[in-house]
Amino acid sequence: MDERVHAHAETLVDWSARIESGDDVVLRVSEGAHDLAVAVAEQLGERGANLVTVYDSAEVSRAYLTAHDGEFEADPEYERSLYEQADSVLSLGGGRNTTALADVPGERRQAAGKAHEGIREARLATDWVSTVHPTRSLAQQAGMAYEEYRDFVYDAVLRDWESLAEEMGRLKDILDDGEEVRIVGEGTDVTMSIADRIAVNSAASVAYDSHNLPSGEVFTAPADTEGEVTFDVPMTINDRRVRDVHLVFEDGEVVDYDAQQGEDVITELLDTDAGAKRLGELGIGMNRGIDRPTDTILFDEKMGGTVHMALGRAYGANFPEGHEDEQNESAVHADLITDMGEGSRMEVDGEVVQRDGSFRWEEGFGG
Repeated sequence: MDERVHAHAETLVDWSARIESGDDVVLRVSEGAHDLAVAVAEQLGERGANLVTVYDSAEVSRAYLTAHDGEFEADPEYERSLYEQADSVLSLGGGRNTTALADVPGERRQAAGKAHEGIREARLATDWVSTVHPTRSLAQQAGMAYEEYRDFVYDAVLRDWESLAEEMGRLKDILDDGEEVRIVGEGTDVTMSIADRIAVNSAASVAYDSHNLPSGEVFTAPADTEGEVTFDVPMTINDRRVRDVHLVFEDGEVVDYDAQQGEDVITELLDTDAGAKRLGELGIGMNRGIDRPTDTILFDEKMGGTVHMALGRAYGANFPEGHEDEQNESAVHADLITDMGEGSRMEVDGEVVQRDGSFRWEEGFGG
């Protein structure tokens, strides 16, 4: 076994999830993540944690959803109680087929998602962390050789997280003190309010209210979005390809949209519920170990020199006490990414914080 698998497991258990003796842990394992699951189980055993393992297969989910009549029981107690009793939920991605659910009708997906909102909320109430094990299917989706993709994954995961957390803290302070963000680029000129919000320094650890490994972003919850934005980083949403999505916002809601590819996917997302038409997240990628798109959102949204915005549900960590009722609610949280390349800029209260993908404290920042 590649020794980096053990380093990945140790980072996940110690830095990211902060597992302690006696913690009750649910380990969700995708088909291709067996080696990482073995390494994580060893780490959990050494720390005296309690372990329940769940097989999380997209192909199994497809078989169930395509055979079901579409009338799903709302939040079955036996499943909800598992997550309600857990201290941590560790999800290890890495399936055999990245488009296993491509032929499941969108309305069937939506019905299942809505029926399991309570289960999802119970899982998100734990110290949950999601990561991914490098598999051949993910390498193929990223357009890389398998060996090349493994190096890419571990360059993104096995970082000096303390140093990166310190750098990202500078951006968090700017956003916490700010009231309005403006993002300008090709096909993009959009403003949004960030007043009375708490930005999250997503340094790949629950100690930072961060739940992805790798991470490397600072995110907040916008409101009152106005303008237009073009998302030019191709990606897969609900197992279908989407590229060059253009959204127009008025009074905080999407009022018009189009896409070069996958416009029907955007239609399904926006039709999910009222909250799906609003932004739940503004995230700024800062992980320079992620240097190219891979068509996997766990990596791509953290890529240095990008910004992503999510349609749908906002995260509670972005709302201070007394502002919880402002949180956007939705059954979906769908990230879309734009490259902050040449000619782009991000302003906070009129002051340029990032230009051409470089922050003002970085060497590449121009005047």
